[in-house]
Formats: sequence, C-alpha cells, structure tokens
Amino acid sequence: MSDSNTPTTSNAPNDSDAGKMEPRDFIREIIRKDLADGTTSKVVTRFPPEPNGYLHIGHAKSIFLNFGIAEEFDGACNLRFDDTNPAKEEQEFIDAIEADVRWMGFTWAGAPKHASDYFDTLYTWAENLIENGKAYVDDLTADEIREYRGTLTKPGRNSPYRDRTADENLDLFRRMKAGEFADGAKVLRAKIDMASGNINMRDPVIYRIVKKPHPRTGDTWCIYPTYDFAHGQSDAIEGVTHSLCTLEFEDHRPLYDWLVENLPTPARPRQYEFAKLNLSYAVLSKRRLTQLVKDGHVDGWDDPRMLTLSGLRRRGIPAVAVRDFVSRLGVTKSDSVVDPALLDHCVREYLNKVAERRMAVIHPLKVVIENYPEGETEMLDAVNNPEDDAAGTRQVPFGRELYIEHDDFMEDPPKKFFRLGPGREVRLRWAYFLTCNEVIKNDAGDVIELRCTYNPETKGGDAPDGRKVKGVLHWVSSAHAIDAEVRLYEHLFVDPAPGKDRDFIEALNPDSRSVLENCKLEPSLADWPVGEALQFERLGYFAPDPDSTAAKPVFNRTMTLRDTWAKIQAKTS
Repeated sequence: MSDSNTPTTSNAPNDSDAGKMEPRDFIREIIRKDLADGTTSKVVTRFPPEPNGYLHIGHAKSIFLNFGIAEEFDGACNLRFDDTNPAKEEQEFIDAIEADVRWMGFTWAGAPKHASDYFDTLYTWAENLIENGKAYVDDLTADEIREYRGTLTKPGRNSPYRDRTADENLDLFRRMKAGEFADGAKVLRAKIDMASGNINMRDPVIYRIVKKPHPRTGDTWCIYPTYDFAHGQSDAIEGVTHSLCTLEFEDHRPLYDWLVENLPTPARPRQYEFAKLNLSYAVLSKRRLTQLVKDGHVDGWDDPRMLTLSGLRRRGIPAVAVRDFVSRLGVTKSDSVVDPALLDHCVREYLNKVAERRMAVIHPLKVVIENYPEGETEMLDAVNNPEDDAAGTRQVPFGRELYIEHDDFMEDPPKKFFRLGPGREVRLRWAYFLTCNEVIKNDAGDVIELRCTYNPETKGGDAPDGRKVKGVLHWVSSAHAIDAEVRLYEHLFVDPAPGKDRDFIEALNPDSRSVLENCKLEPSLADWPVGEALQFERLGYFAPDPDSTAAKPVFNRTMTLRDTWAKIQAKTS
C-alpha cells in the first residue's frame, strides 16, 4: 500500500469547479459595493481557527467562504491561528489545520499568522485603554463576575474595583504580567456599560492570567488576551477588510467595533456574520468532539466516523465533493439543519465520474467450477470506469475456484431473486455464464461452497444464441485473491439531533462501525494509494486506510452506492 497523507490527484479540486455560475449572496454583494465605491481597494479576509482541536465539516464552509471570496475578488486570505489560550492549544492541532486547508485546495497569503505574533502590541494597547480610563483590573472571581454581570432581563452591577485609578490599574496590570498573582486572582476588564442590553458590553474580560507554557512563546507571557480582545485588533494589524464570522458572534460585533474605535489600530476592519453549518445525526461542537476523542468513544480525531476533515479524508471522501457540498448550501443569515444525505450525494456524484472500479468480495462464498481445467488461469479484460473511456481497462485473473458474495446465493430463492441458486444461471462480470449444480454445507447446516459449471462460449458475458440472464455477479479468483480487512461505517449517532433530548453520548450508534476480516480483493488492489477512493463493484466506494500494510490491506467504506438524497429530491420535485 502506498502510504501518503498528501492529497492525491482525484482528491484535489479540478475542473469540476469551473464553469459554475458566479456566487451571489449578501456578503459578496457588500464586497462588490465596497469595491465599487472605493471603501475597499483590495479584499483581505482571514480564517482564524483556534488550535485546540481538529477542523470539522462546519469549518469547511468557513474555509470555502473566506478563501473563496479572496480568490474571486483577487484579494488575499490570511490563515491566522487564534492561539490565545495555551491551556488547550497544541502544535499537533496547528499542523492538522494547515494540512486540512491545503487538502481543501486553498493556500493562504504569506506565512501562517498567529495572534501570538501581536502579543506585544496587544499588551501595549491594553495599557492604552487603562491610561485612558477605559479598562480596569478586577479582583472578582469568575463566579462573582458572572453574578455581577446580570441577566438578559436584569442589568449588571459595577464591580467594587471598577473605580480604581488609572495609575493603580496600570501598576496591577504590570504586576499581573510579571507573574506576581495566581491564576484567576485578577483580570483586566474593559470599562464600558454594566447596564447595556448586550451582555457582551458589560465590562468584558480582555486579559486573564494563565500560567502555562505557550506553544510558540514559551514562558514569555503569563497573561493572555481573550479572543474578543485579540480578534478585531489582529484583523486591524493585518489589514483585514471583511472579517467573516458565524452568527454566534453577531452579539459580539458591538464589542469588536468598540475596541477598534477606542484603540490606535492602523485600520478599520468590519465584521459580518453568516449562518454556520449544522448537520443532522452529527455533533460539530469542538467541546463534544474533544469529549468523544478523550473518552475513547472514537479512535482519534481522524476516526472515519468523525466529521472532522481529517476523518473525512481518511474515509476517502474527496475534497472536491466537500467543496461542492458547502457551495450548494449558500451563505445566509438563517440557521438551518442540513441532511447529511446531501454530502453523500455530492460524494457519489463526483466519485461515480472519476473513481475506478475493482472487484472485491467482503462476505466470501467459495465457488468451484467443475468443468474448468484444473491449474489453468486466464486473464480477462475489465473496464476501469464505464463513465470515463480514458481510464482504460485492466486484466483480472480467472480460474477454477472463485469467491462470490454470500448474499448473492440463496438455496431457496424467491421469485424476484435474480442471483444464484440451485439450478440457476447468472453472468459473472467480465467472464462467463455460471450455473449452480450442488450446494456444500458444514455440520451446522451452513452453506460453505458451491459446485458449478460454466459455459465457455459465453466469454465476456454474451451467449452465442443471444440468451440473456438478469443476474450479474462480481467475483474474485481464489488463487489470486488478496486477503483484506474491510471497515463499514454508519452514522455515529442514532438521533437526528444528538444531545437535544438526552446526553449526546447516549445517542451513540453501537453499530457505527463493523469490521470484516478475510475479505477477498482482486490483485490489482495490492498497492492502491491510501485515502484514494474507488468503487468495489456493486458494494460501494472504498478507500485504503493508513492502517494498511503490505501483509494486510485495510479498506474503509467511503459511501454506499444508494443515493438517498436523489430519491428525496425526486419525491419533492
């Protein structure tokens, strides 16, 4: 098996992105207006992930929007890590995020940026707020701050430390920076309005003490800015023109604007919010995804059952299909829940065109062709992809002993069962007509082998007399088969909205993964690239897992062949 974590050609964006209609949505209309009236001369966006976990399918929408807009308007998109909380951030997450953005087919402007690049400037600006009487050091505990903040219907109360002098606040803040106080002992708060109808404006915390080493700055700092303080100021430093956020940041926009207006920032960025991606039968909260990983409910962030981008990639889902999926969702202000069948449809639609076909038997049943010469092997031509003539053909070995799917045989088949049964004739894909003559069982009565005959005049699947058979079976030559493990995946959750009516862990699907041993693959699959999907004929789309070895290939099912989304659309049209 080729073992590479880099995207293969079939996973990278290609010409399928070309020729599409120009996207139209409220954000793009704002940008077009800003460019037309001279408010903006060059569009600069940013994608600002917090490196405390892996990116998921919801981030794909933000990636596609921020990087896509920069491309459309000949601008630039920065990749900026919001690394303001060293208690949760790791280099592993930074590396994974960069790999995911590349896999999605995008590149960022210049080198990756970090909020930590601006720690010196942000600290200076915090002192600027203190000197101007617009920030103060507070000794209240986190619980007391929440209590003093009030509720949606009740205004907050001023902290007893709110009226400290600028000199006193400056002295305390510098002593916080020097490490004199314990974690949580003091915070720096912006002095805005404790009676504001927007709770985010009720003297928000903008600096806190966190005595943990930072992945990039080490032990240089023991106080760190909050996201709200670092966000708009980092945008301003980088010259971001359109700061695109999901809707939960809409109530934070007044604070974003207040900080930019009250600090000596070099630019005036604007924040715009759009609806995030929500999927049924899934959780996209990073807190919940972290719990799944840490508590061992999944096998890491890239478990193929996870809707992380690395999990999708490991399952064999192409980046092109992910881009197509998020492009169909549009950009709106209205929250909605998307059926994951749409993602499946996008994957199938793409893979049906580009994925090569191979034969694999995942529930093998042995077939002995009694009238085929013993010890003889012949090579048969097989089409690699009926949707793509350029994919050409390959040769597959055929011999006296084969494997077929156990489900393709019934000892007492019903009338509309068009596969194999005693006395029945079927066509073997790319090979011959086959008739079952005898059924061999073990002591428990289980069918373990079929004795059959073939018609040598039907090579390629056509009978000289024009006779047709309805059943067409895939197969693998016993003498040439590769033994493999195959992993089948279903939704990780059984509830459409995990966590809505019970703990989301209780909604985990106990059958989300099935592992099949001793599956049989045709020999051309001996070195299929890891992560690159292909179609197992009649079974679905599959891709080799990184766990694969030369001695034991492992394939993940990317997707079944059945397209529920197309059926849903047909019923509603």
